[in-house]
Amino acid sequence: MKTPLLDNPFINQIVQLALLEDTCPVLHTCDCGEEDCEDENHGVLRDATSEALVPEETLAEGQIFSREPCTVAGVDLAKEILGQLACLKVKVHKKDGAKVQPGQAILTFKGSARAILMFERTVLNFMQRLTATATLTAKFTEAVKPYGTMILDTRKTTPGMRHLDKYAVRCGGGTNHRMGLYDRILMKDNHRALWKGGDGKKLDQAVRAARKAFPDLAVEVEVESLAECKSALKAKPEWIMLDNMSCEDMAKCVKLCKGISLTEASGGITLERAKEVAATGVDAISLGCLTHSAGSVDLTLEWKAL
Repeated sequence: MKTPLLDNPFINQIVQLALLEDTCPVLHTCDCGEEDCEDENHGVLRDATSEALVPEETLAEGQIFSREPCTVAGVDLAKEILGQLACLKVKVHKKDGAKVQPGQAILTFKGSARAILMFERTVLNFMQRLTATATLTAKFTEAVKPYGTMILDTRKTTPGMRHLDKYAVRCGGGTNHRMGLYDRILMKDNHRALWKGGDGKKLDQAVRAARKAFPDLAVEVEVESLAECKSALKAKPEWIMLDNMSCEDMAKCVKLCKGISLTEASGGITLERAKEVAATGVDAISLGCLTHSAGSVDLTLEWKAL
């Protein structure tokens, strides 16, 4: 059974903050930080325009659709926000990960017109960003599909949005790399430079030291040459990252690592070059662009009073 997204405390907090920054005046007038603040606006959600002009009893129906081809993400989140928090009746037409063409309905919701007006921008903001990440990820996964190469994300996410950004990557057919600094050893050039002078001939020693310190974590080490790859392989790390290498050198490293360590290509790999990199036989390609450069998909909401 799938766990609701809002049960994740990281996601729940970012959703609550998004709603509060749009609708809670106390955030802009009170810095007390106390739950029992005497300010009458504390914790009150306010849409001043709708309260002034839309009768409380007015009902409406809204529908979200895309103006461009995309791989949708954020539908489950929108359903939970609109259903649980806005108390609307929601019908999903396109599930997360589905291909959507311009004009196709993604989801429909009915209920209080004030609630729709209050929550619509927050929902669209989340969905437009997540859908862009899923769409870009899907393009990469399609490009490397003949080779069975995994498309991985990175930690280059918007602060506070990591769990949602990585969720969108999964919606696009990608695979999540480590979530943070705590769930995998990943020795990059900065770590290596600070370890015993950064001797590239002793990377196996660095791998063993890392494994001794955290025996329950997978170990990955970044290498920049065939010689460094050979050095690291002596300690059999779970992963070797091939950083900014030519495809020729990648292929050589992949051959060396076969049956010993999984290989990950990294370093400014574009959609145009992804197929060529996958053809080297690497197990995965990691891409920061999925979450830091995807932009926003043009989603829109149309609604009518009932």
